[in-house]
Amino acid sequence: MPPGPDPETRSWASAAVRRFAAVTNLLVAARRFRIVGGDPRDASALHGLLTGLGARPAADHEPIDQLWCLGSPEESTPVIEREADRPRGATLIVIDAGRHLPAVDEDAFGPVVTARPGVLGVPMLSDDVFLVSTGRDPEGDPAADARLRWARRSMPVAREVAAELRDGGLLRGTRIGVAMFLEPKTAVLSLLLRDAGAEVVVYAHADETDDAVAASLRAAGLTVHASSTASLPEQKALALAMLDTRPHILLDDGSHVIRLAHRERPDLLPTMLGAAEETTSGLRPLRVMASRGELGIPVVAVNDARTKTFFDNRYGTGQSTVFAVLDLVDGLASGTHRVRPGPTPPVPDRRASGGSAVPVGGGAAVVAGFGHVGEGVALVLTALGFRVTVAETDPVRALQALFAGHAVAPLADAVQDADLVVSATGVADTIDLRVLRSCADGAVVAVAGGVDHEVALDDARAAGAELRPVGPKAERLVFPDAEGGPVVLDRGGCINITAAEGNPIEIMDLSFAVQLGAVRMLLERGDELERAVVPIDPAVDDATARVALAAFGAHPVPPGLPAEHPADREPDVRTRRFGDPA
Repeated sequence: MPPGPDPETRSWASAAVRRFAAVTNLLVAARRFRIVGGDPRDASALHGLLTGLGARPAADHEPIDQLWCLGSPEESTPVIEREADRPRGATLIVIDAGRHLPAVDEDAFGPVVTARPGVLGVPMLSDDVFLVSTGRDPEGDPAADARLRWARRSMPVAREVAAELRDGGLLRGTRIGVAMFLEPKTAVLSLLLRDAGAEVVVYAHADETDDAVAASLRAAGLTVHASSTASLPEQKALALAMLDTRPHILLDDGSHVIRLAHRERPDLLPTMLGAAEETTSGLRPLRVMASRGELGIPVVAVNDARTKTFFDNRYGTGQSTVFAVLDLVDGLASGTHRVRPGPTPPVPDRRASGGSAVPVGGGAAVVAGFGHVGEGVALVLTALGFRVTVAETDPVRALQALFAGHAVAPLADAVQDADLVVSATGVADTIDLRVLRSCADGAVVAVAGGVDHEVALDDARAAGAELRPVGPKAERLVFPDAEGGPVVLDRGGCINITAAEGNPIEIMDLSFAVQLGAVRMLLERGDELERAVVPIDPAVDDATARVALAAFGAHPVPPGLPAEHPADREPDVRTRRFGDPA
């Protein structure tokens, strides 16, 4: 077996891919790429990482989504010019990933414009070609409107579904409350609903509010009840103010506003068509309410749609969580954590600034939970060079983790030698007091997705532990009888949202297309649906997947062609194994 890349090269490749994702908020998986120039060992390491994350090297005749440039500008320029000749609307991202010197001459293509921080447009070359440098800090943040335009161009599936709603006139006279992480992708969803004919009212929790995006939506005429500086009482008042507009449909993330409506505004429920919930953790309490006969509206389980769970939870949360965690760790001072750094500092003028000055390069990681989120987190960690141990209480899922190539162990045992611990259960107190005490000094603890108190910090503080800041959104948990302890990121918050820009745009495009499908369900059949958690119509999944396949450059089977074994055809119960049918 040939040796893999050396730790320094692996660290460089990890930093380059994470910088690309951070500045673009785009997906790695399922994208077609090509690598140009550079040291063959660097190209091999980058190729291995991209394919490990689910990207696909393009064949010679195929168009590409990402062009990774490693060599000299003389090598890159003709390839960029050739690939820029593409159908209108087919985006190409050119990534200057030169390890020591720039691999792309930005001046060779005429004046550039800032499309979003770290992304440059080259209008004289093409409106669909953009340049990203992994070795330079992003330019100043342009107006939020630019970030919304960037998100919108990579959301073709949601745009198409919204256009169908607009053309059908279904949303006229409908008021929709959107209660989600308020960033560019959610803003695009809100504007698509508005353009399709709905009146849209927005709410977001303080730690999930981008104030510039909120201002952009207000300037576009939407009512927004959100502020990043709101206290808990103020957040409740803002959420109630949104409910007091009497929305007919609620789109929620975590079911917090749905539950608030039941507790504080029960008179609103008979006037509502229903709601849609897009998270596993949000559906759990709603199912309990339904079992008790306490759910007063139908709630469409958007989370359970195959085009949501199989992609958002696995590929979206997997990429965004791990990248956000490692980006935060990169900013910590050397010696404050166990996650392994690269062996030598990078060249100063080709890397972003950071407290540790060296990108992380691997180590031992523990993933608590092996549902779709845990599976995705483990996949990304493995691609980045971590040895992954899975802690899973469901024996079938634990067996799945074993078959996926991971070690399996009880959580309190697994964390003792771990450098990184990620909870992916969405269950409170997963990282409980015993687990926290078992963590090695300097182990980094973070939460993917998550619910309140998934890391039992209240119990730790009740036991006398202190949280001591060690860096941005990072605190060391020190117990009275110990000199050190684990480093907890963002107090156990949903790290890909509170410390990054959430899931990649293309992933949220799928999830929001399903949300729009749920809106159609409620508009057409809300009065008929049971006051319970109801499954998404399978036709929504099929339609979403077909549009997405085309958007990703694949060719789906046209709808309407007969299947090999049509579902409505009764199978022949006779057997031919012993001769004539009998």
